[in-house]
Amino acid sequence: MPGELMQKVGSIQQTAFVRALDFSEGRAKGMRAYDVKNGFMRFQVLADKCLDISEFSWRGLNFSFLGKQGLIGRMDYDTHGEEGTGSLMGGLLFTCGLENTCVPCQEGDNYFPMHGRIRSAPAEYTGSCAKWEEDGYHMSVFGQMREAKLFGHNLTLDRRIETVYGEKTVTITDVIENTAFRPEPMMLLYHINMGYPFLEPGCEVVLPTLGAVPRDKEAQKDAHLWNKMEEPVEDEPERVYLHELAAYENGDTFAALINPERKAGLKIKFNKRYLPHFVQWKSLACGDYVMGLEPTNSGVYGRTREGERLHMLNPFEKEKIVLQIEVLEQEEEIARTRWEARELVRGKTPI
Repeated sequence: MPGELMQKVGSIQQTAFVRALDFSEGRAKGMRAYDVKNGFMRFQVLADKCLDISEFSWRGLNFSFLGKQGLIGRMDYDTHGEEGTGSLMGGLLFTCGLENTCVPCQEGDNYFPMHGRIRSAPAEYTGSCAKWEEDGYHMSVFGQMREAKLFGHNLTLDRRIETVYGEKTVTITDVIENTAFRPEPMMLLYHINMGYPFLEPGCEVVLPTLGAVPRDKEAQKDAHLWNKMEEPVEDEPERVYLHELAAYENGDTFAALINPERKAGLKIKFNKRYLPHFVQWKSLACGDYVMGLEPTNSGVYGRTREGERLHMLNPFEKEKIVLQIEVLEQEEEIARTRWEARELVRGKTPI
């Protein structure tokens, strides 16, 4: 409740707020966003890029990766053809789908760009809220994205991003609905990207993995180091590993990246019922130094390779997916995360 905190501040915005902002220069010019501060946590939500999260920091330490392009606003062509990789600016989270994830592909006359189009969709019905509730001061950002085509699909993504003052978590709640009159494929991948200075040599991926499978010959190189971050290397190809994760009986599972030297980590919680597959992206390349943790309902080879595995939504069917991002900053939190991963792999249910 507000009593104790409000004794120490003038305005609550001294330590917690949600502020709308517009970028004014470069390729981000005109892009709408929200700046969210929750005590030691601060992050930005891009209203014109699927309400994805760009910057993310804790106690002033940056956790997120930003590509060489820097911030990029929405452009109508930014996912097409060779523009696909040119528009992948990173950020802590960019959402892939809803027609396609991963590699670009073509099906008849239909072209499906790299990681789909939803990541560049601007949100409408947007808003933000910051208010006291019984359990604390709640901050949220919300809006709706649509991906549709004449004589084709019609999918909506309603998103709400929430955090509570004093907590170390951000909760993303997505509701995807097929508002067409026919069954439609719905592919979804949450591309969560960590970068320097949180990411540095010695960082470790902690997963309840039942096995790391290299995607290709590049990933086979030093595959035994899949969970370790090494020094940057010039022109080093990316490495992608596919994981089967153990989970609790209700499907809950997680992925984490830990920096032992800084005693800091980021833990991603999700449910395998809706996101049954997991992809790990590791890039040691100088200038593209990043570790990606990617829960998904699809594979890594694009829509045309999915075949019968394509996840479908019936007409006017909805699917609710909850993803939680948690900061780890104490040795006992990191130790428990390691222990939890080991116990799940052993088939135990940690308490």
